[in-house]
Amino acid sequence: MAFAGKWETESQEGYDAFCKLVGIPDEVIAKGRDYKLVTEVTQNGNTFTWTQLYPANAKVTNTFTVDKESDMETIGGKKFKATVHMNGGKLTVDFPNYHHTSEIVGASSLRHPHPAL
Repeated sequence: MAFAGKWETESQEGYDAFCKLVGIPDEVIAKGRDYKLVTEVTQNGNTFTWTQLYPANAKVTNTFTVDKESDMETIGGKKFKATVHMNGGKLTVDFPNYHHTSEIVGASSLRHPHPAL
């Protein structure tokens, strides 16, 4: 499954609960509620560079190879090691406080729902 491209969030599921879980302050949660997160992905075989662009020009970039431990970083700047897996066309990874899954839905949507709490 080719993830390469530039993707914009169409909808968010569980946004407020997710933000509270990862420690984002209420005023930042309110500002970001209607923001359409942009994700830029480049892919070379099983190696990805995954950049998420946030308001005020903040961004987080992680480069990883599927099924190999990689150095990662959260939006809050926390660095950790993780292994991204691909299962059934979905990329999955465990962040320090949550499990992240991304998948292509239809021809033009990248889906990465916030986890159920």
